[in-house]
Amino acid sequence: MASLKVLVVDDSVTMRRILINILRMVGFDRVVEAEDGVDAWAKLQSEGDIGLILTDWNMPNMGGLEFVKKVRSDPRFREVPIIMVTVRGVKEDVIEAMKAGVNNYIVKPFTPQVLREKIEKVLSPV
Repeated sequence: MASLKVLVVDDSVTMRRILINILRMVGFDRVVEAEDGVDAWAKLQSEGDIGLILTDWNMPNMGGLEFVKKVRSDPRFREVPIIMVTVRGVKEDVIEAMKAGVNNYIVKPFTPQVLREKIEKVLSPV
């Protein structure tokens, strides 16, 4: 898992720091940051070997849901696991995100344990 490159997408620098620190605690040391969906889309294409995406929903320029749909519409990235990490916790939002193509969903605030479990779940073979 440690060699996997993770793309962390959130418009909050503080939340990106929190996510990156947790990722490092659980063994991921290759992390790419993006501040919104536009930035994330550019980095996803330029980095080439992203193996996991953690994205917020509410962001300027291109939100997380639009970003997820864009990723899922491109055959190169269709299989990359995506976890939505957001404050939006109502059932309808979770369903909408799942329909858009996220593999799992985390509502903020969360614990490092929850993040690790969700990552393990999306990365483990079925």
